[in-house]
Amino acid sequence: MNTQMPSEICPLLRHPWQIPPYDSFVWSSRTHPWCVVIPVINEGERIRSLLSQMDTLGIAQVADILIVDGGSNDGSLDPDWLRSMYVCGLLVKQASGGLSAQLRCAYAYALEQGYQGVITIDGNDKDDPTAIPQFIDALCEGVDFAQGSRFITGGLAENTPKSRELAIRYVHAPLLRACSGFPWTDTTQGFRAYSRRMLLDARIAPFREVFVDYELLAYLSWQAPRLGYLCTEIPTSRRYPKGRAPTKISSFRGNLNLLSVLVRTCLGHYSPRTDQENSDKIS
Repeated sequence: MNTQMPSEICPLLRHPWQIPPYDSFVWSSRTHPWCVVIPVINEGERIRSLLSQMDTLGIAQVADILIVDGGSNDGSLDPDWLRSMYVCGLLVKQASGGLSAQLRCAYAYALEQGYQGVITIDGNDKDDPTAIPQFIDALCEGVDFAQGSRFITGGLAENTPKSRELAIRYVHAPLLRACSGFPWTDTTQGFRAYSRRMLLDARIAPFREVFVDYELLAYLSWQAPRLGYLCTEIPTSRRYPKGRAPTKISSFRGNLNLLSVLVRTCLGHYSPRTDQENSDKIS
């Protein structure tokens, strides 16, 4: 595979992108075809643990590492320490919005820098980063969307809250399976990889203000298979600590919001306008 990819994006494609304003602190330019995007907000020692593991694994030798911050104030993102962990850049979102708003910032930056693919792993240290090379291998083999799954052979689910597991296994994943046509098993976690061509497809159009919180995750799982993109699942390990699980999703209101997003996704609420859907793919 050709590892050199031009960073230029067709101006007609780039013009309608809706990207939250963000500050960027970049310490090194693109050195690999792939980048690992880590969304965080006040993750404290969890993000430090994750980056230390990635450093031990030598992830920076196979992919660039980029952190996108949603507004942390816990002092966990000291620039000198990040650089010592071979993080190449820190993006700090300067507007309202949650996870999807952060991801819009990071994905837009990655595409503008010419990356061929993006791997995303949560910054809360629940996912085992040893699987990152498998996501890179999938992208190298032409996969457009690789989803981490703790529920397939080789995966591990440890201390998953029972209500969360039941909701994924019997509500979230089955509905997305039925509506997307792909046999997803683990549809809520953010350990994923996307190809450049998929993120640039105007029929997907991920850079829209409608994606604020968790909408983008469900939407891409629904839309990518429907458009014929090559999708797969990769076995991953996801470990929750014993006791109360660290999560940004409140037990009732947050789960109700996830259900609402899921239903709206499967009803096509987040689809681009008709004129965008009919646009040709641009890669």
